[in-house]
Amino acid sequence: MSVIHVALIQSELVWQDSTANRQNLEQQIQQHKGAQLFVLPEMFNTGFSMDSTTIAETMEGLTVQWMQQQAKLADAALCGSVAISAEGQIFNRLLFVTPDGLVRFYDKRHLFRMGGEQQHYQAGSERVIVSYLGFRFCLQVCYDLRFPVFARNQQDYDVLIYVANWPEPRRQVWRTLLQARAIENQAYVLGCNRIGSDGNSLNYSGDSMVVNYLGQIQAELSVSQAGVVSTELNLSALQQFKQKFPAYLDADPFVLTPSF
Repeated sequence: MSVIHVALIQSELVWQDSTANRQNLEQQIQQHKGAQLFVLPEMFNTGFSMDSTTIAETMEGLTVQWMQQQAKLADAALCGSVAISAEGQIFNRLLFVTPDGLVRFYDKRHLFRMGGEQQHYQAGSERVIVSYLGFRFCLQVCYDLRFPVFARNQQDYDVLIYVANWPEPRRQVWRTLLQARAIENQAYVLGCNRIGSDGNSLNYSGDSMVVNYLGQIQAELSVSQAGVVSTELNLSALQQFKQKFPAYLDADPFVLTPSF
């Protein structure tokens, strides 16, 4: 498939209320049937809480079950992060769930130390690429956006996904880096952020957007507006551009090795 219809849900999140957040997001999904991939914000069911032992669920828990159910009903993949308890640790885990119920995941590599995230969650160590409907998606979470080496396209993906709780005071950084990642990696970038305020009195402006491989904003939502960013990604157009302008052939080689 050379075209995929994506929908990024920009929503206010109810602090640490998984049931309320699932219900709200479910309404948005039902209203935008026809999308083939829905992207939800970071910790979409609770907000960016450091009360990890209270909010963490298991891979067999209600939120993963809900994602599987919604993916099947919408006949679309769902992608968003959740606090997950596994193997004696708690991870900020980005889940990618397909209509057949298959769950792939990426554990956030770069934990936001200015918010103390590293004290409450275990960092991941592996980059994860998910193939779906002919596209290859590289999964990333929020603070990962500041670290281009980890996201460097080794010609193993077509689309970068960033889910986030990125505060309003740094919105220009968010917008700039999303475009930079698209340009340097010659890939589409999907950036899904929340709006509203959280339990720590932090404000979020959203700025959810889809950036094309030229670094151009293809679709976005207005500041602090709840809603859905919906557009199509064209794989053939991306491949044709890379054939005409193969900057990746001159990239410096390197090997990624975790530092912990």
